[in-house]
Amino acid sequence: MAPHGHLGNAENSMTRDFEDFNTPLKDAPIISLRALENGNDLFHAKDSAISIWRRLLMTLRGRRGNARRRAPELDSPASPTVHVKVVRRSSRAKWRRRSCWGCIAIPVLALLFFGMVHVANVIMSLVPMIWDNAVDTDLFLPNWGKPNSPGEGLSSYPTDFTRDVRPIPCHSHNDYWRRVPLYLALHYGCTGVEADVWLFDDDLFVGHNTASLSLNRTFRNLYVNPLVEILDRANPSTAFTSADPSLTDTLNGVFDEDPTQNLVLLVDFKNAGDALWPVVSAQLSALREKNYLSWTDGSTVYPGPITVVATGNAPFDLLTSNTTYRDIFFDAPLAAMYEEPFSSDRPYHAHPPHDHDHNYDHSEATPPLPQLATPRRDSGQGETGLVPGSSFDTTNSYYASTNFRSAIGFVWGNRLSHRQIELIRGMVAGAKSRGLVARFWNTPAWPIGVRNHVWRVLVREGAGMLSVDDVEAAGRGNWGRRKHWGWL
Repeated sequence: MAPHGHLGNAENSMTRDFEDFNTPLKDAPIISLRALENGNDLFHAKDSAISIWRRLLMTLRGRRGNARRRAPELDSPASPTVHVKVVRRSSRAKWRRRSCWGCIAIPVLALLFFGMVHVANVIMSLVPMIWDNAVDTDLFLPNWGKPNSPGEGLSSYPTDFTRDVRPIPCHSHNDYWRRVPLYLALHYGCTGVEADVWLFDDDLFVGHNTASLSLNRTFRNLYVNPLVEILDRANPSTAFTSADPSLTDTLNGVFDEDPTQNLVLLVDFKNAGDALWPVVSAQLSALREKNYLSWTDGSTVYPGPITVVATGNAPFDLLTSNTTYRDIFFDAPLAAMYEEPFSSDRPYHAHPPHDHDHNYDHSEATPPLPQLATPRRDSGQGETGLVPGSSFDTTNSYYASTNFRSAIGFVWGNRLSHRQIELIRGMVAGAKSRGLVARFWNTPAWPIGVRNHVWRVLVREGAGMLSVDDVEAAGRGNWGRRKHWGWL
C-alpha cells in the first residue's frame, strides 16, 4: 500500500536535508534540521479531518491561534493537496458558524422587535392618563338644508339649539371663561353654569377678578338675556300651543330632549354681598316676570326652568328675610354636614368602609357651623350671613358645596383612599338628609386619569352635581381608562 501523501512529503523533506549538507544518508543523524524547524505542525495536517464538534471545542478552548499559525506553512507548494482540503473545510466551518449565529440572531431580533412593540403599546395606553382625545366632527351631509342642497329649507328647527343634547348633572365651573359662555355648556348637556359677578357703578360685570372685567361682559348680556331668549323659543305662542292650553301649564326648560329638566344658574358674589344682593335680584326680573324661576313660599318649592343659587359672599340672612316669596337659593356649607352614612336610618350605600377607617377623627375636616351673635359679612361660600340656629333645607338652599382639596385632601397614588371615600360618603349623606344637592368644587383637573377617577367616585357616591372645567369630556361621559390602545 502506498504511503499517505503527508508521510511521503515528510520523507522527501528529510532526503533533501541530507542532500543539502552533502551528508550520506547512512551517516546522517536520525532527526533532520528541517524536521526540527517544522516540528510536529506538519504532521497535524490530519487535523483538517477533525469533526465540526471537535473544531467547536477547540474554538472554545482558544486553540484557533494554532490553526492560524499553521496557515502560512500550508500555503507552501510542498502541500497543495492539504491546502485545498483545509481551505474547503475552513469555508464550510465559517458557513456553519454564520448559520449558527443566524439561527440565534433571528429569534433574538424577533423577540426584541415584539418587545419594543409591547413597550410602545403600554406607553400609548397611558396616554389617556395625561391627554384627552377630541371627538371628530360629524361630517355626514354637511350641506344638508342649505340652498341647492338636499333638504333645502328644512334645516331650521324651532328648538334646534339643544336638540339631541342629553342633559347630565355637570356644572360648568367658571363658565364665563369659555369661548361661548352658557351656550357651550348647554351644548354638552351641563345642567349648571356659574357666573362670578362684581358690582361697579350699579351694574354687574362677569369675570374671575377685576383685571378680567370689561364693560360689555355683563351679567345681563352673558346670562340673563340669552336665557330669556332660549326659554322664549322653547315656549312659543303659536297656533299649535294655543290649541290645547293644558299643554302649556308647565313651562319647558332649555333642553329639547328633556323639557322638564331645570338649569341651575350659580351666581358667585365676588365683592360686598350686602350691596350685590338687591342688584342681582333686580337683574333677574326679566326671568322672574315670565315665571321662568323656581321659587318657594317658605314651605313649598315650585320648580321652574331656571333655579338661581347664590354663593360666595351671598348673605344668608338677607336671602331668608322674605318668608313668603324667595327665588334665590343658598349654597350651603357641605363640609359641615358630615353624617355617619351607614346608620340604619340612612342606607345610602351598600358597602361600609374598612374597619380600620372607622377610627378616623372627622372633626378637623368637618368643622361645626359658625354660630355668631352678629353674622359675619363677606366670609365666603356657606358662611356669610349665618346667625345662631341657621339651618339648611330645600326652602332656603339648593346646593351644599365644599372645596374638594380642603375637605377631602390631595389624591395621592392616583386613587382616593378609603378614608377620603368615607368623607365623601358622609358629606353626601348629610346633604341628602336635608334634601340638598352635594357639589364638590376644585376637584383635580390633571392628570386626566386622576380627574376621571374622582369623577367616577363622586357620581358613584351620590354627588348630585359634578363641578367640571372640561365640559366636553364630561359631556362625552367616557371617563374610564382605555384597556388597550396601540398597534396590535
